[in-house]
Amino acid sequence: MTERDQPVTFREVFAIREYRAIYSSLLVNWLGDYLSKAAITVLVYEQTESVLLSAAAFAVSFLPWIIGGTLLSALAERYPYRRVLIIADLSRMVPIALLLISHLPIWVMLVLVFVASLGTPPTQAARSALLPQLVGRDKLPTAIAVNQTTTQSVQVIGYLAGATIATAISPRVALAVDVLTFALSAAFIARGVRPRPPAQARGQRSHLLHESGEGFRLVFGRRVLRDIALMVFVLSAFSIAPEGLAAAWAAEGTSDPAARGLNQGLIMAASPIGFVVGGLLITRLTGPATRERLIRPFAVLSCLALVPAALGPPMLAVVGLVALSGAAIGGLTPTLNGKFVLMLPHGYRARAFGVMQAGMQLSQFAGIMITGVLADLFWLPLVVGLTALAGTAVMSYLAARWPRAQEFATAVEEAAATVPPDPPAVPSPSPAAPIEQTPIEQAPGATTSVTSERPAAAGRMDG
Repeated sequence: MTERDQPVTFREVFAIREYRAIYSSLLVNWLGDYLSKAAITVLVYEQTESVLLSAAAFAVSFLPWIIGGTLLSALAERYPYRRVLIIADLSRMVPIALLLISHLPIWVMLVLVFVASLGTPPTQAARSALLPQLVGRDKLPTAIAVNQTTTQSVQVIGYLAGATIATAISPRVALAVDVLTFALSAAFIARGVRPRPPAQARGQRSHLLHESGEGFRLVFGRRVLRDIALMVFVLSAFSIAPEGLAAAWAAEGTSDPAARGLNQGLIMAASPIGFVVGGLLITRLTGPATRERLIRPFAVLSCLALVPAALGPPMLAVVGLVALSGAAIGGLTPTLNGKFVLMLPHGYRARAFGVMQAGMQLSQFAGIMITGVLADLFWLPLVVGLTALAGTAVMSYLAARWPRAQEFATAVEEAAATVPPDPPAVPSPSPAAPIEQTPIEQAPGATTSVTSERPAAAGRMDG
C-alpha cells in the first residue's frame, strides 16, 4: 500500500479532545431527533391512515432547509462556531418541550417540529465548518466517516425505539428524551470546544442574501464541486423512498400493531445499518486512492439495489435490499464529503454546507412526496422499484462524466492557499509548568484541514 493510500485509524481521530466533544454532541443530538421523527410518523398514520400525510409528517423537518437553510447557514460564518452550536441547541429545546403538552392537534405538533428544525441549518453548518479545524487535513475523511456512521447507528436505534415506543407507550416519551439530548449537546460543546474567532470578520460582511448567493455561485460555478453536489442530490432523492413510506409499507404486510411497528422500524433502520457497515469497512480497510475508485460503482449500486422491490418480495428481502443500498451509500458519501470540504476556500465552508444541505433536503422532500402521491394511486412496492430504476439511469450518467482525479487535486491545493493559521490557544494564567498542547492547539502556524505545508496567506477565493 502506498503512503498516499495509507488509512488513518479511528484511534488517531479520537485522540483529539475537541473532536471527542463534537462527537459526543452529535451522538446525543441525533438520537433524540430520530426518536421523535419515528414517533410522529407513526402517530400521523394511525390517526389518518394516509400514506401521503404520513410521508409529509416524516418530511416536515426538511422544510427549514428548503425555505431558508442557506440563509441560516450563512449566519454561522458571522459568529464563532462554538457559540452558534450552543445557542442553537438551547433554543431548540423550547418548541420540543411544548410538544409534551397533552392533546395537541397534529397540525400544531408539526408546526412545533418545524420551528425546532429551524435551528438545524446553523448547527450542522457550524459543525461541518469547525470539524476541519479540529482534526486536520489528513484525518478529516476518517472523522467524517466516523460522524456519518455514528449518525446512521443512532438512526437505527432511534427509528426502532421511536416506532416501538409510539405504538406501545406514547410518542411524548420519545419527545422528552429529545429535550434532554439538546441540553447534553450544548454542555458537551461548552466544556470541550475552545473559543475561536468567526470565519468572517465584520468588515467582510455584506447583505445576508448576497453572502448566501456567493455560496450558490461557489458550489455550482466549479465543475468539481457541482458534480459532487449533483451526485449527492440524486442519491438523496432516489434512495429515501423506503424510509418515507415505511409506515404504510409495514401496514400492508400485517394488521398486528406490534408486528407493524417492528416491520416499520426494520425498514427505516435497514439503510442506516447498511450505511454503518459499508462506511466502517470501506473507511477502515481501504485508503483514499481505493475509495476514489469505488465512487462510481457505489453510486450506481445505491439505486440499483432497490430495483427488485418492484416484484413485491417478502419483508425480510425488502430489508436486505434497503440495507444493500445503504451499504453502497455508506461506502460512498464519506469520500464525497471529504473531497468537497477540502475544495472549499476559507470563509465559505458554512455557506457551501448550507447549499448542499438545502439541496439534499429538497431532493429528499421531493422524493418522499412524489413517491407518497404515487403510492396512494399505485402498488407501493412497484413505485419504489420503478423510482429506483430511474435513479439508476441518472446515476449511471453522472458516473460516466465524473471528473479526473487531477481536477480534484488542483482544487484542493487552490483552497489550501486561502486558509490562515489557526489562532494560538489562550495560555493558562497559572505559574505552573505549561501543559503540553496537541498539534491542533499549537500556534502560530498550526495547519487546519486545508492548509498547505507552508504558512498560508489569508484571503478568500471568489465563487
